[in-house]
Amino acid sequence: MIMTPIRHQLKFSRTPAKLRHRPLPPLHAAYRRMFKEREDESFERGRAEAEESLTGQIVSQRNEMLQLQDGVLKAINDSVSQVIRDTESTVIEIALTTAARLVSEMPIDREMIEAAVREALGQVEETASVHVLLHADDLALLRAGGSDLASESGTGRLHLVSSPDVTRGGCIVRTHFGDIDAQRETKLEQMRKALTE
Repeated sequence: MIMTPIRHQLKFSRTPAKLRHRPLPPLHAAYRRMFKEREDESFERGRAEAEESLTGQIVSQRNEMLQLQDGVLKAINDSVSQVIRDTESTVIEIALTTAARLVSEMPIDREMIEAAVREALGQVEETASVHVLLHADDLALLRAGGSDLASESGTGRLHLVSSPDVTRGGCIVRTHFGDIDAQRETKLEQMRKALTE
């Protein structure tokens, strides 16, 4: 079934040009209050939501900043610790290199050799026989200088012997219980180990 629209013609009692626009009646005070309350509620709700959103953003940014700060401080702390370790190693190495250079440049004399031998003998407990190995030049220096150690050699428990394995200015004391290496290089290496461990 097909429906056809009904068309009516509107007829005005007056012509449209003469019609006047009448303003809407004013809203009642109750409606105005209700609109004002709804407007205030909407404003307050929007303000609260904006404040909550802003607070969340501030807390999030503060947490991010704290994490960043912790990361930076940890990195700085790790770097400072590494710099301190590196500096300590460098200072120790410089000190040992300087000591080795100073010792190697010191003139070797009878008193120095006697002191090295007596220091090494001080580490040896009483034993029947002690052989002190010296560089040939150092042994000749002790004998030529009239050292008490040279005069004791061969008469009792002390025997001074030249050895090509010993460097100038030091000695190796050999007993039945083992050897004591009192060479300058060995002492410097022991000092290096003690300082770096």
